[in-house]
Amino acid sequence: MIENIKTVIVTGSSRGIGRAIAYAFANAGHNVVLNGRKEISEEQLSELSHFGGEIHTCIGDISDPDFASRLIKETKDKFGSVDVLVNNAGITRDNLLLRMTEEEFDQTIDINLKGTFYTTKAASKYMLKQKSGCIINLASVVGQVGNAGQANYAASKAGIIGFTKSVARELAPRGITVNAIAPGFVDSDMTDVLSDKVKETILTQIPLKRLGQPEEVAETALFLSNQKYITGQVINVDGGMVMNG
Repeated sequence: MIENIKTVIVTGSSRGIGRAIAYAFANAGHNVVLNGRKEISEEQLSELSHFGGEIHTCIGDISDPDFASRLIKETKDKFGSVDVLVNNAGITRDNLLLRMTEEEFDQTIDINLKGTFYTTKAASKYMLKQKSGCIINLASVVGQVGNAGQANYAASKAGIIGFTKSVARELAPRGITVNAIAPGFVDSDMTDVLSDKVKETILTQIPLKRLGQPEEVAETALFLSNQKYITGQVINVDGGMVMNG
């Protein structure tokens, strides 16, 4: 059993990167709160129950500010603290700009960006009182370099990057760290639907010549949760796709 058990909230943790992040924290012995818009599968709950920490679920849509507040409060009431918040929940509604509907744009912003705002605002109240905490926001390389057909998604992820840096400055005096992870193309449900030809084109843009794995993003989240002197940063997990100077 680890000495410093943390309480970790992972939004959008029913599949993909979110599921891998939840697994990584549970495997490290922490208490993990799972969230999704649909029920968490019995398979996932059984998988996580073998580790040392407690597993709790809170089902709902974080683009609803009332639910986002309840998610954080329920966690605090059950475990006594909110130590790590991983804002992973996100959607894509891809379309070319001239075909993109207002609904497709708004849905993406509401969940990806405003959802991150709602949960961060709610969690920060408890973290400020604790004078400790860690917030990790999932951005994307698309928010850094753009991508055709993803103007809404890119806008939401670029917004998360700016949001991360601003909140990091606000919360740093109380010892709270706020960072973002920007994954590149990761082997997931989103990439499974791509044709082999599209995947081959993607690989030409990645120096390491392979897709990332959800576990590699999860390892980065776990690393950031243990750092006290890293804040306001965007950590790319992209195989070298974006190299910032």
